[in-house]
Amino acid sequence: LAALAAAAVLLGLPSYDIPPGVNQPAKLRLVLTVLLGTAALGRILEKTGLCSQITFGRYVRQGRKLGLDPKLFIQDLQFNEVPVRVYQPKAISDGQRRGILFFHGGGWVFGSLDTYEKVCRYLSRESDSVVVSVQYRLAPEHKYPAAYEDCLNATQHFLQHLEHYGVDAARVTVCGDSAGGNLAAAVSQTLAGRSDFPKLRAQILLYPGLQALDFNLPSYHQNRGVPLLFRERAAFFALLYLNGDALHMQEVLEGSHIPPDMRLKYTKWVSPDNIPEKFKVRGVRPLRPTDFIAEVYETVKRFCEPNLCPLLAEDSVVQQLPESFILTCEYDVLRDDGLLYKKRLEDNGVRVTWYHLEDGFHGIISLYDYCGFSFPSGKRGLDSVVNFLKSL
Repeated sequence: LAALAAAAVLLGLPSYDIPPGVNQPAKLRLVLTVLLGTAALGRILEKTGLCSQITFGRYVRQGRKLGLDPKLFIQDLQFNEVPVRVYQPKAISDGQRRGILFFHGGGWVFGSLDTYEKVCRYLSRESDSVVVSVQYRLAPEHKYPAAYEDCLNATQHFLQHLEHYGVDAARVTVCGDSAGGNLAAAVSQTLAGRSDFPKLRAQILLYPGLQALDFNLPSYHQNRGVPLLFRERAAFFALLYLNGDALHMQEVLEGSHIPPDMRLKYTKWVSPDNIPEKFKVRGVRPLRPTDFIAEVYETVKRFCEPNLCPLLAEDSVVQQLPESFILTCEYDVLRDDGLLYKKRLEDNGVRVTWYHLEDGFHGIISLYDYCGFSFPSGKRGLDSVVNFLKSL
């Protein structure tokens, strides 16, 4: 099995693109080799009937258990029946602390409390905040809106019990990376107009995926083969979250899944015209027209719901959003999702702090300290989040 997996990796590596401008390209190639090997071995195990490829992938991504942290009190709890892990600094505080709801990435399919243990510990220690990491239900077993509902329910529970954790009701932030950034944006929008909960102080979105209307934006072509998220995988994960399967992935990639009138409606928000010219210089392909396929739209029409694609929220909702921090990476298919949302927020009077990693790639934050070697750009990105939190 190992030999077969190794062969699959060697055959697959040449088809991926690791530009020389990315942070630590040699290390990234090693990480990619591990992920490709995991995927290849998972496919073999699935064909032999031992376990599914996704189950094996989740197992490998769990990582090793960390020991006790001398600076943090860590406990596993349930908020509204949603598993969470709470990180509280042990040091005595002069007053109430910040609170952070953290939603992990992984395409709504992978990721866990353990996977993001290092990141959450770092955020709690360095920003002196109470961090709540949320283990939402994963696709394809649990389709949309399961993950969103879990994150919303956990957030509401925390907002109702802030005093128990010594958290200042005026300084609660939602934070997430990738799919977690999607969930953080959706939760923030849902709570924006509510008067029965404390108002969120901020939202922190780290290379978030915010729309599934257009997989042909410049960044999707420029970085289509750049790890750790490829263009096809972005559509694959979105479909898996929506429907529990990846049927019609090719039609979605080509843009045949959205009616012309609806596409026209959303052009004011989802369009290459809203992306600064400097981001279009590198390898942008002209689009080829595709015909709308009504049957496909019927299976994916919930892509137009803001709880799934927050970039499509109405201006009246966006105007009520809290101060925002958006991190984007140059070598990331989701870069333009972040840039488009940044513009939407600013156009609606929301204060935005934007941090762009010129040498960053998708997922780099979670790799800031990976298996004994580091990605300095990931550390810079994580520290930018800490600095933003300290300013609140």
